[in-house]
Amino acid sequence: MTEREVVVRPLGKPGDLGWVVQAHGEFYDREFGWDASFEALVAQIVADYANEKRPGRQAAWIAEVDGVRAGCVFCVRADDRTAKLRLLLVDPAARGLGLGARLVEECLRFAREAGYQVITLWTNDVLRSARRIYRKQGFVLVSEEPHHSFGHDLVAQTWQRGLERAPDGNPENDETVEG
Repeated sequence: MTEREVVVRPLGKPGDLGWVVQAHGEFYDREFGWDASFEALVAQIVADYANEKRPGRQAAWIAEVDGVRAGCVFCVRADDRTAKLRLLLVDPAARGLGLGARLVEECLRFAREAGYQVITLWTNDVLRSARRIYRKQGFVLVSEEPHHSFGHDLVAQTWQRGLERAPDGNPENDETVEG
């Protein structure tokens, strides 16, 4: 088996924004049966990102495998001290290559360098693979709430972690923020 070329690059090529919306809509329909209201939410998040224009305070990345888009993640401003990780996605065909962890690490690095002190994210309990990545990256679950969205009864979850470097400089020992 030949080794696959994996690249994580800043979002910015023509078609990147549209791909994020389309990939989310198709994946969540196929995997979870979510309706078009989820794709509309993703389209709004992407539009807000594109219109916000906050260099140094927000960024997004695309993962490519053998030159084909295969994943993404966004880091946006929640407030002056808090970043939000948004829209993490890894194409099922690219799973097992460590893309999810790499994308989250890129987001954490950026948020730390941008001066944020905390990073938070919103997800749903059915997204087990993503939640495993978040847990391994030091996020802690701070709240859960049942809701009906995207055509299903779901349990929303908010996760967060601190961005201060641990005294030993090892990001695996970074402090988390309990809420």
